[in-house]
Amino acid sequence: MEMIKITNCLLLVASLLLKLHCSNASSSSLDYADALEKSILFFEGQRSGKLPADQRMTWRGDSALSDGSANHVDLVGGYYDAGDNVKFGFPMAFTTTMLAWSVIEFGDKMQGQLDHARAAVADPNKDHQCWERPEDMDTPRGVYKVTSQNPGSDVAGETAAALAASSIVFRDCDPAYSRKLLQTAMKVFDFADRYRGAYSDSLSSVVSPFYTSYSGYQDELLWGAAWLHWASDDISYMSYIQSNGNTLGAQDDDYSFSWDDKRIGTKVLLAKGFLQNRIDSLQLYKAHSDNYICSLVPGSNRFQSEYTPGGLLYKESDSNLQYVTSTTFLLLTYAKYLQGSNGGSASCGSSTITAGDLISLAKKQVEKIKNSLCRLSKNVFFKHNRFNILESLKIFKNTLKLCSSGSTERRQESPMAHETFACTIII
Repeated sequence: MEMIKITNCLLLVASLLLKLHCSNASSSSLDYADALEKSILFFEGQRSGKLPADQRMTWRGDSALSDGSANHVDLVGGYYDAGDNVKFGFPMAFTTTMLAWSVIEFGDKMQGQLDHARAAVADPNKDHQCWERPEDMDTPRGVYKVTSQNPGSDVAGETAAALAASSIVFRDCDPAYSRKLLQTAMKVFDFADRYRGAYSDSLSSVVSPFYTSYSGYQDELLWGAAWLHWASDDISYMSYIQSNGNTLGAQDDDYSFSWDDKRIGTKVLLAKGFLQNRIDSLQLYKAHSDNYICSLVPGSNRFQSEYTPGGLLYKESDSNLQYVTSTTFLLLTYAKYLQGSNGGSASCGSSTITAGDLISLAKKQVEKIKNSLCRLSKNVFFKHNRFNILESLKIFKNTLKLCSSGSTERRQESPMAHETFACTIII
């Protein structure tokens, strides 16, 4: 389930390094460009609903075309979560926000992939009992929502952030769509702030333990307000940040950035306002961003991170690479903000950390990721994914359904169904 986030962040890392390190047509730049292309291609394989005419993964077909119909709403589309047939709104919104952020900061260097980059439904417990292609699925497609009586400020706040960030991406190429995204983001944020509560409390039976909001909803409110501040000219969002920042985590020094915890991502985003626009009220966020950066850099007097003997950042025993890649994204983004502030640096007590230091550390992490995934000449991204393992409808016309109750006959009929892993090459 975590693999989609790993791939998402690796896409961002590849695109950033493409800009920051590979201005010449070297073999290295070709590697990063190919990683970017393959990572974006991954998302096309995750698509739900009616596929567009330019779908490049042609072995995929239309699926889940009636999502939401039982509740009289249109929920067709979106992306499946990792190798499942569930659409979880919380991590999907975070993925959208991160894709948009990468395009905002580095879209001009995506070398032909920009158009592709622009581009909660189902019962997860039932879904996990059966491995089947999304084109075949007959497991329940229940719809679960947050309301004023059952609030979800975390999922709504993240959705507002995704819509606001995406409105910036489409501002020049599709102004009407951009305005629609921004207007919707404002409405969703108002709902998130007005009716406060964690969605995993309201919808615990279907979102836990899959995507429980362990960090609470406060970080998503500040994150959403930060994105709306940058996406709009409405000064009320800056006032909201100034009035509510302390109660929503502005003073917290946090050292992980993920689909659940947005605190340090918010600080880096808001630090840009101080570094490049000299908004004095945002200096606090620059100071906390510096604390985060200093905690990552070996040798600084505020260093408190853990690295493996080979030099890979170690955050968690479960799905560690999602933290490595999200951290690397912030290192490179903050480096860009420092570069845009006339030689700015991160203050680590008596020492300073430059943008170049951050870029070097980020590049080292990307190389470690490549080496840790597969010690071959090409990086093999192993994916335990029913979309890849089960043959497409074009190859095997019969329904493929591998349930916990078991069907050895079906497994025998499907020569690929017993394979444990499928591979995507992302040099």
